[in-house]
Amino acid sequence: MKRGDLLLVSVILIVSLLFMVPRWIQSGESSEKNHNSQKTAVIKVEGKLYRTVTLTKEEQTIEIRTQRGYNLLKVHDYGIEMVDADCPDEICLTFGFRSRQGDTIVCLPHRVIVEIEESSGEGGGTDAVI
Repeated sequence: MKRGDLLLVSVILIVSLLFMVPRWIQSGESSEKNHNSQKTAVIKVEGKLYRTVTLTKEEQTIEIRTQRGYNLLKVHDYGIEMVDADCPDEICLTFGFRSRQGDTIVCLPHRVIVEIEESSGEGGGTDAVI
């Protein structure tokens, strides 16, 4: 490699790092902003409102018992997840931890739907940064 080649490679690496630094800084700020906006989980059973829960850092459990079966939801770290269900396929347990506006958890056999909404009534925020 010649001296000019090393200089060119060095300049390209420095420029690419300069483009990445603002992205790292912004990602840290956006995670803090997500916790500042109050979110709620709207739980519906058979299409009717069952309960509305504020997503907080503190842990709480919500037990849903209907004629169709049993579901257990856990709220923690500003999100919600389905941790137990007695449905035959248990697909609802694979949704995992949900914390973003518009995320859903669905248990079809028990007709339970959990949807995350922003309680402040503001717009949905930024979907992507380009």
